[in-house]
Amino acid sequence: MKTKAVIITVLFLGCLSATQNTLARTPRFRRISINVLADKIRGGWAGQMFGVSYGAPVEFKSLGKIFGGEIIWTSDMVSNSIYQDDLYVEMTFVDVLDRFGLDATREQFGEAFRNSKYHLWHANAGARRLLDQGVKPPWSGHPKYNLHSNDIDFQIESDFIGMMTPGLPRYANMFADRVGHVMNYGDGVYGGMLFAGMYSAAFFESDPRKVVEQGLRSLPSASGYAQIIRDVLDWSTKHPDDWKKTWALIEEKWDKDDADPDGSLRPFNIDARLNGAYVVLGLLYGDGDFDKTIEISTRAGQDADCNPSSAAGILGVIKGFDAIPPKWRSGIPAIAEKKFDYTNYSFSSIVASTVKRAHQVVKRAGGRVTKTEVIIPFQSPSPARLEQFIPGIPSSLIEINDPSWEWKRGWADEGGNKTSNGTNSEASLKFSGTGCMIIGELTQQGGRATVFVDGKRAMPIDAYTPERTHDNALWHINGLRPGKHTVKIVTRKDTDSRSQGRKILIERAVIYRAE
Repeated sequence: MKTKAVIITVLFLGCLSATQNTLARTPRFRRISINVLADKIRGGWAGQMFGVSYGAPVEFKSLGKIFGGEIIWTSDMVSNSIYQDDLYVEMTFVDVLDRFGLDATREQFGEAFRNSKYHLWHANAGARRLLDQGVKPPWSGHPKYNLHSNDIDFQIESDFIGMMTPGLPRYANMFADRVGHVMNYGDGVYGGMLFAGMYSAAFFESDPRKVVEQGLRSLPSASGYAQIIRDVLDWSTKHPDDWKKTWALIEEKWDKDDADPDGSLRPFNIDARLNGAYVVLGLLYGDGDFDKTIEISTRAGQDADCNPSSAAGILGVIKGFDAIPPKWRSGIPAIAEKKFDYTNYSFSSIVASTVKRAHQVVKRAGGRVTKTEVIIPFQSPSPARLEQFIPGIPSSLIEINDPSWEWKRGWADEGGNKTSNGTNSEASLKFSGTGCMIIGELTQQGGRATVFVDGKRAMPIDAYTPERTHDNALWHINGLRPGKHTVKIVTRKDTDSRSQGRKILIERAVIYRAE
């Protein structure tokens, strides 16, 4: 017994000593000049503007292949960023924080988003339509209602979070969780968490690889998003001088089975994971060079303005505005006071707003701000809880003239689609699989329909959508048992009180099978 007690004591003292050594090596606080912090935030906003303006002419011009054409840049092109949703949408959430403070609720973010007037697509459009119907966050981003929940939307709107949480990745995740579930879920939210985590890390880390690695630590390791980023890190190590080889490996493994209405069984891919991999590709192979980073993230294809915008924003924080080459930043002074579309923010005022908020977050986290420096408590990343939406693999498209459809009473042909403007028009679709998405038209003339799946009442159709809200995911269901199913649609008399008609337009159906 005495020997055992001695062994336990020695082991305890050894563990205590190791813990003390670890704590001694971990700084309790990190310091950054107040001017350097502001310069890095300025670089982050400017980087977004450069990237989106550079890539805008080739957005979705290259689907599933590397863009090989000429891409030009002149410093005055940065003025295009004033009109880009990559920037003005995230400023909606900045405005909420400016008005309500750091404790702004998910409901307040959702309300501001619902009342926004700009054009929206994909998960953003789905969320605003649902919010307009009274579906509150986080359900406005949940796949039960929003089939776009794995799309890129929150990812391209999360930059402001990382810039207001310097060296504070857990705070970045907290804000990302609050905002991201307004329009996304699962990997769609994790894209924003990764980006916010990379921005947060970029204030104290100059190596883009380490920035990516730190951002990755904010994600649950079992998520699909974490897996693709680990792959890109691994492949870039194996092929350090050949970004095109790593791009090809990404395509081979990850650019397939997109479940988005526009991407199902088509080369178009708006998935957050794939496009996020292109951002990381640019950061890893860009070697800290603005030209290379932006070019690679752009030439990778798909959402080729959003991706270089985020990559250049992160690199802009790493370097700071003053270290960005003049060929990029020389166009900023001419537009520095011009307001971004649909906002009250200019480049100068959004930087000032972000600097002020970063100081507030640092103080909330237990740090201090003096006249000369910002003292930030050390904070290691902590992964978010795991949530995943796996809709299944798109297996077939069923066009309206396919015999699997049966049309009864009141349906008319319109431009290759089927349309009803009356009541009690009935359509049935027989399919074999685990899920179904009906693609159609959502307009200000939209009507409503009751839907039955295998004879049981399911989620109804409401084809009304607010103005400037562009979506075509008319109805969906996932998670059915494998096998044969029937969907029956019956148009109704009642409509949204604002609707100017009772129109139900159906284009096609996407059928899913289990993975």
